Amino acid sequence: MTQAAETPAAPSTSPDGEASVRDAATTGFVLPLTALALSMLLSSLGISSPNVALPELATAFSAPLQAVQWVIIAYLLAVTVLIVSAGRLGDVYGHRRVLIGGLVVLSLASLLCGLAPNLPVLIGARALQGAGASVLMALTVAMVRDTVPKEKTGSAMGLLGTMSAIGTALGPSLGGLLVAGPGWPSIFYLMVPLGALAALLALRFLPADRPRGASEGFDPLGTLLLALALGAYALAVTGGGGELTGLTPALILAALIGFGLFLFAETAVRSPLVSLPALRDPRLSASLVMNILVSTVMMATLVVGPFFLAIGLGLSVTAVGLVLAVGPLVSTLSGIPAGRIVDRFGAGAIVAAGLLQMMVGALALAFAPVAFGLPGYVVAIALLTPGYQLFQAANNTAVMMDVDAGRRGVISGLLSLSRNLGLITGAALMGAIFARVSGPLDTADAAQAAGFGLTVTFCIAAALALLALLVAFASGIAARAKRPPASTGAEG
Repeated sequence: MTQAAETPAAPSTSPDGEASVRDAATTGFVLPLTALALSMLLSSLGISSPNVALPELATAFSAPLQAVQWVIIAYLLAVTVLIVSAGRLGDVYGHRRVLIGGLVVLSLASLLCGLAPNLPVLIGARALQGAGASVLMALTVAMVRDTVPKEKTGSAMGLLGTMSAIGTALGPSLGGLLVAGPGWPSIFYLMVPLGALAALLALRFLPADRPRGASEGFDPLGTLLLALALGAYALAVTGGGGELTGLTPALILAALIGFGLFLFAETAVRSPLVSLPALRDPRLSASLVMNILVSTVMMATLVVGPFFLAIGLGLSVTAVGLVLAVGPLVSTLSGIPAGRIVDRFGAGAIVAAGLLQMMVGALALAFAPVAFGLPGYVVAIALLTPGYQLFQAANNTAVMMDVDAGRRGVISGLLSLSRNLGLITGAALMGAIFARVSGPLDTADAAQAAGFGLTVTFCIAAALALLALLVAFASGIAARAKRPPASTGAEG
């Protein structure tokens, strides 16, 4: 264990001594947490910043928009397919070692993206960048319990949620400035020094890896089967641009077969990628289900919101962009307070409170914008988003608090995977519901149709939040309101 993670010395009786102990304790986990926060920011920037460059890329490579969109899809697919395996790699070979490796891969891939001479090379480099990002997403959450005192776990989870929101909010505006200035390659070049800085911080300040037992190993067959199943599902819901195609049923069938083979294979290996007995834990399985439901709800704001704002309220493209920035901005401001609330009142109670606030926020989005216009939309988003941050900080804390160090990577990967599955499912499902209910949006009554579609979609979103709340109570998670016991230092 590095010095940064050691237990602080016993308190002194003098005021100056007490202050120095507090400073030492704070320094002991601030710098390691900075490395994790920067890693989370990088993975989020990798998703959001290139979006604004798509038109420029289409021009630069003389490619249609459908082809250029794979610059985004390749990254998301790589993250979704590899995130559980990335977590397991950390469990087997060491969290710090694998995290630094992921930062190196992301940095080198970012350099390749900027140097890409054609679109296929850029897409391949983006997939490699996503592979590095999958490590960052899985292991930043996994290493919280190695770097901060137990009673600060919620605050650390809230900080990571804030950094993710900052990346989401900052990415488009930063990407726009870079495209307008140095050009689109600079979006990727910026990630190189940031990745190098994060790797140096991780090497210097994160706790040293524990020796792993000889019995621990990696599961290549399970990794392959899960990757194929997740890849088939992700392509089924993204490959057609949110619409069913002739290939969709075959991909869904392939995903189901792949998941079935994966579960069978996991029963026959000594060191499975995912422990099936762990998945039978009602609290873990409930947390994963809630994560999927909640992410589906949040994706509705990104899929349905732009259509309602532009067509239902008649806002310009610039105005739509500004309004859509409200959600990430509120997430940024509410992430750290949400974590502190979790530390104060306990993860179980705040899981329930966050889900209840999300349900109320979804109902507000269903009716307030139609009744009150833009102010109603902004107020509803400002109500929904802090509920999401409360849930994320509390759910991550509830799951990761007592996980054995040898399984934290894969469990963290499962949490991230469930969130990603919810996002891609929400993009397809909630978008399809809105399109079906609202009908054609190029008619004289398009504004009214968009408003009706918004109401129906977010009533369904509120029902999903209610379902997640019922899962929380049924599994016993919502009853776990006891505050974590105090700790004098980070646990190894």
